[in-house]
Amino acid sequence: VQLQASGGGLVQAGGSLRLSCRASGLTFSNYGMGWFRQAPGKEREFVAAIAGGGGSTYYADSVKGRFTISRDNARNTVYLQMNSLRPEDTAVYYCAARFFTTAQAMGVSATMDYWGKGTLVTVSS
Repeated sequence: VQLQASGGGLVQAGGSLRLSCRASGLTFSNYGMGWFRQAPGKEREFVAAIAGGGGSTYYADSVKGRFTISRDNARNTVYLQMNSLRPEDTAVYYCAARFFTTAQAMGVSATMDYWGKGTLVTVSS
């Protein structure tokens, strides 16, 4: 199984980025997908999650209203649209997969079946 994240980069505060994570080697629609991030010197934290069918989503309070998670099961890809970016959003963003789970459960426990390698997002002030 591979999870390949992309789309990170440098953006000014208030700007937008869209991250993508393409999965291979698994039956994508059977997996809840999530995004996590780790800022320098901090622990990894939950950002957003989406259930396998795409019917439910769950967000950390810090990104609610600014970030949107979505998925395209035909393309085995999950997306994170990030708007109104702030310097405190600077982090390495990781995608993760958990078999047969709800979106909210992925926000409660960071135990995942698979992790991607991460993509760096830097927001300048």
